[in-house]
Amino acid sequence: MAKKDKEFVKEITPQSQDYSQWYLDVVQKAQLMDYAPVKGCMVIRPYGYTLWENMKQRLDARIKATGHVNAYFPLFIPESLLQKEAEHVEGFAPEVAWVTHGGNEKLTERLVVRPTSETIICEMYSRWIQSYRDLPVLINQWCNVVRWEKVTRPFLRTSEFLWQEGHTAHCNEEEAEEETLKMLEVYRDYVENDLAVPVVTGRKTEREKFAGALRTYSIEALMSDGKALQAGTSHNLGTHFAEVFDIQYLDRDGELKYVWQTSWGTSTRLIGALIMVHGDDRGMVLPPRVAPVQVIMVPIAPQKDREEVLSKAGAILQELKDAGIRVDMDDRPEYSPGWKFNEWEMKGVPLRLELGPRDLKAGTVVLARRDNGEKEAVPAADGLAERIKQLLEEIQDNMYKKAKKFMDENTRRTDDYEEFKTIIAEKRGFVIAGWCGEDDCEQKIKEETKATIRNIPFHLQDENPGKCLRCRNEAKHLVYFARAY
Repeated sequence: MAKKDKEFVKEITPQSQDYSQWYLDVVQKAQLMDYAPVKGCMVIRPYGYTLWENMKQRLDARIKATGHVNAYFPLFIPESLLQKEAEHVEGFAPEVAWVTHGGNEKLTERLVVRPTSETIICEMYSRWIQSYRDLPVLINQWCNVVRWEKVTRPFLRTSEFLWQEGHTAHCNEEEAEEETLKMLEVYRDYVENDLAVPVVTGRKTEREKFAGALRTYSIEALMSDGKALQAGTSHNLGTHFAEVFDIQYLDRDGELKYVWQTSWGTSTRLIGALIMVHGDDRGMVLPPRVAPVQVIMVPIAPQKDREEVLSKAGAILQELKDAGIRVDMDDRPEYSPGWKFNEWEMKGVPLRLELGPRDLKAGTVVLARRDNGEKEAVPAADGLAERIKQLLEEIQDNMYKKAKKFMDENTRRTDDYEEFKTIIAEKRGFVIAGWCGEDDCEQKIKEETKATIRNIPFHLQDENPGKCLRCRNEAKHLVYFARAY
């Protein structure tokens, strides 16, 4: 056995032993990222970046289908612009990175490296919007942002990350609210159908809303360790920023009015969500719709049969590529088939195609699923590509159902505070409970249990919320609590 073969695939820490270390093992050993020389930053490696490109492509198509267009705004924001909006500044102040020098010269005004782009975009909208004819403005941008985080974790929280941020302007509150909820639904559809991650949609509390927003809505996902992850947010900004930045338009009635604005975003933290929702002790399990490689072909070719096996494998490879399947072949002679199986399982490839001398004689190939480990022998003839496409859809569907089952089984309801504390400490997951709507109760629950209100869910808004979990006064809402990333 070759030396490289003996090394096999390096061990991944089991989830049950140390979940955090398991996650770090996976993101590095699957070659999604590596640590950069700058603390809190990461390099996204080609495999990880291809995954992001696939995710970006599918979301971008959805964004454009709703009438939005892409643009780009500067990385640097003058301090004077940021200072215009006090609440916004206060919300981001601890995370802001400043540029104080250009070359050897001290700048006359400090520049902020964007933590988000509301202020610079509002400055431009104040120039572009003059009349009701200029509305609505429906712009999105794909970019990087910087937030100087104290505690970082690859993809989930880094000092620099990639995202998209939509920024729109409208005539009135009704249009802005419609836009805000429309984009939240776009996110829900994308995350559930493309990433196979079930979510809870709802409104954030005043304490948890975006700095400067009128209302914030979110989609919340549950990771396999029982912690929640905010997977996307959509904000109705009201006229708040418009008043600060003087974004007015002449309406049809001849009056000057402030525009209503929205903003919404998702980021590379969704890669972290994919890993933690679907991954297992062997590594990642990637949904076929976004996987960099949907099918990995592993020829099993002893030297005497090598030429014949590789010839057939090459023909199948081309057939699958022609059918639009993202396929690759691992024919490296220095590694054993077993080693390759483990490596590609670790990278989360949805389907493995095995072809050896016996398969060649039988006129079949073996297909092995990453999501459940099932194998089947299928004819290596016309119809193979269609069978593989069918299997990929089955895998996609099964991954969502499995994640939804986990979320449902780990969502509990209680109106007893002591039981709530036990669930949060020992079982984790989502807990549905009544809340009086008071900030004090929300804050005390967070201090006493480390659980936060993830959102006020849409699907429970018509139910009687009963009593507040903590103060026992009449509850205003049923809410989702959880400890979160």
